[in-house]
Amino acid sequence: MPPEAIDGQDSTTSTEHIVHAVTRAIVEHRLLPGAKLVEQKIADRFGVSRTIVRQAFNRLSELKLVRLEPARGAFVAAPSIDEARQVFAVRRMIEGQMLRELTARIKPADLREIKAHLKAEREAVKRIDVPTRSKLLFDFHVELARVLGNQVLVDLIQELVSRCSLITLMYQSADDAETSHAEHIAILQAIEARDADRAAALVNEHLLTVERQLTERPRAPGLLADVFRTD
Repeated sequence: MPPEAIDGQDSTTSTEHIVHAVTRAIVEHRLLPGAKLVEQKIADRFGVSRTIVRQAFNRLSELKLVRLEPARGAFVAAPSIDEARQVFAVRRMIEGQMLRELTARIKPADLREIKAHLKAEREAVKRIDVPTRSKLLFDFHVELARVLGNQVLVDLIQELVSRCSLITLMYQSADDAETSHAEHIAILQAIEARDADRAAALVNEHLLTVERQLTERPRAPGLLADVFRTD
């Protein structure tokens, strides 16, 4: 795969491009907790200076997706079990209210877009396309936020689901994609029926189900995936 060179863009755009790429790799489970991020390799991969890469690392650190260690470099974050439970608690608080507002405001065009997303989810689950299904399963929640047209909410949900991707990689005892997909369908059915209480209850139970699958014993930190290889 050729490098995604982004010469000619300003430094902010270049930085955000790398932040987006690393975040996506985490959500798609192509970068694992504990993986070392090699500054020069990423600079070569994206056709930018190491200064730009360091700026991206700083931003990813702010998002709690990357851990910076003096004299050692940057590593994909490996959240603790306590942090994991706190993240899920925050998601339940936010997404329950989000679903109530969404149920009251959703339009037919929004429903069609979400149904198309669920169709793509189902196809990825059926063909056992792990990177694609992982991204689509997490993005379902981001798509719901987008319908409300609140970019602050979209950014917050995106940050939280990205952190949850790392959490499930480290602590989830089983990857039950079919169950998650079925629960997404039930949530959308409640939204379409304008049943706000049921929609909020279903998303709360959905997140609790994932949290219950967390184990106190983390998996071994992963090695760097080949997403940033230059060959």
